[in-house]
Amino acid sequence: MEHVEQALRMAGVVPVIKLDDEMKAVPLGSALLEGGIAAAEITFRTPAAAKAIEKLSSALPEMFVCAGTVLSVEQAMLAVDCGAKAVISPGTNREVVEWCVKNKVPVYPGCATPTEIEYAMSMGLTTVKLFPAEVVGGVKMLKALYGPYRGVKFMPTGGISTKNIKEYLAQPNVIACGGSWLCPESDIESGNWKKILQRTKECVELVKEARKGE
Repeated sequence: MEHVEQALRMAGVVPVIKLDDEMKAVPLGSALLEGGIAAAEITFRTPAAAKAIEKLSSALPEMFVCAGTVLSVEQAMLAVDCGAKAVISPGTNREVVEWCVKNKVPVYPGCATPTEIEYAMSMGLTTVKLFPAEVVGGVKMLKALYGPYRGVKFMPTGGISTKNIKEYLAQPNVIACGGSWLCPESDIESGNWKKILQRTKECVELVKEARKGE
């Protein structure tokens, strides 16, 4: 799992992407790569998700492609078959986590409370997704969790933007952040890859600034 954690940390931000057309996966991934982010979370919120993961993973093997909004073992299996390197979910589904652990698939379930964090820990996980981050306390929540859960790393997602990304990444228990602002549906639909490229470059600079002292 170390190389997986390293990939997430290097990215700093994992763009959360909803794709209605799998044909846009590769040009979108190319824009992210050119901008300096080699990771993407394709959410299972549309029928195109599996094909999008397959196309992106095949065309750009250097991309760390994750499957997001995975709500069942069937979706997890499909995602991995299509080339997803990790499974991310909004909540902690025991069946999904157990399947991933058994099959050595990195999995990052959503947690919003200490109880859920300990539930994930009981299944052998040391990195989870804090979701919805801003709603459950954001940076203040991460600071509060750092004391009792020093061995747990978080990938906060939900409400993160250019305004607060640096503060999130400055926390010692944050490995990366999930962000939907990088690839808005309007830009994807219109094929505005230049705008996404520009936004990605700006994000990379914020990540560097946040981790300057490390």
